[in-house]
Amino acid sequence: MIKSIIKGIGHYVPENVVTNDDLSKLMSTSDEWITERTGIKERRHRKNRNDAEETTSYLGFKASQNALKMAGYTAKDIDFIVFATLSPDYYFPGCGVLLQEMLGCDTIGALDVRNQCSGFVYAMSVANAFIKAGQYKNILVVGAEIHSFGLDFSDEGRGVSVIFGDGAGAVILSASEEEGAGDILAFNMHSEGKYADELCTKFPGSKYGWSDRMRLEPENVTNDEVYPIMNGNFVFKNAVTRFPETMMEALNSAGKTAEDLDLFIPHQANLRIAQFVQKTFNLPDEKLYNNIQKYGNTTAASIPLALSEAIAEGKIKRGDLVLLSAFGSGFTWGSILFEY
Repeated sequence: MIKSIIKGIGHYVPENVVTNDDLSKLMSTSDEWITERTGIKERRHRKNRNDAEETTSYLGFKASQNALKMAGYTAKDIDFIVFATLSPDYYFPGCGVLLQEMLGCDTIGALDVRNQCSGFVYAMSVANAFIKAGQYKNILVVGAEIHSFGLDFSDEGRGVSVIFGDGAGAVILSASEEEGAGDILAFNMHSEGKYADELCTKFPGSKYGWSDRMRLEPENVTNDEVYPIMNGNFVFKNAVTRFPETMMEALNSAGKTAEDLDLFIPHQANLRIAQFVQKTFNLPDEKLYNNIQKYGNTTAASIPLALSEAIAEGKIKRGDLVLLSAFGSGFTWGSILFEY
């Protein structure tokens, strides 16, 4: 049987560290306020909010280079790309084709996934299906975000802007028939679109496509039409319900229990959500990995970034059972259970 194994993984973040104290100089907030509500101490932002070079695709490119190096592959070994992001370089085309050009891959296919915080879980699920169908052998799966260019750094936008950071993670998922090799054992994906307006950015979607209005009456365009908006309490309540559901679905599908896990990596949305899930499943600290304290919420990048760091730190070894779970805008949620 064909298995889907992780051959290489890498991550990349901008050098510019933005602390909670730094943000307190831009808006009415404090390190204590942010830490208490989110667990975040710092995040990375590209230095120049209008930088035309350090783009989402560029961050994905740097993370992909690291993944290729770990796998011992070149760009010519990749036969498909799946790129997850909510912050593409262009409204269209997507980042996948830009990454294909940056890496110098052959004229392979490139698919973009727009599932926000669940984007990497969705992207890995798609890649796994392609591999197990025998369609491709080495798929580059990327989650990358540049949030800092589109956040409202004012008192009005602080509930969102303190949370998000920039970063990227990349995984090379490869086909293998080797005995004892790892494999993706279970995955699931869900959505509930009736809550789309609870966490969204309206512009430049066709529903709120007000180009004439913005051109003729820019003073009447409100911040909540341009910047991300979030009903924080409502999102939190749904997240702490859906996380356990998707986790149990994945474990049950593979005939596993929470006790069998070697490591659980949740989407890095809020440290309080991760702690709630940890308590629900009675997971010891050594079986939970969080790095939101350093990077904030990097949306589609958060899981591969955390997975890459966990592997680099030796917290995951070959043969370990790992669960990745996410919840976010859409609403969308899902999990991937795999043996590394």
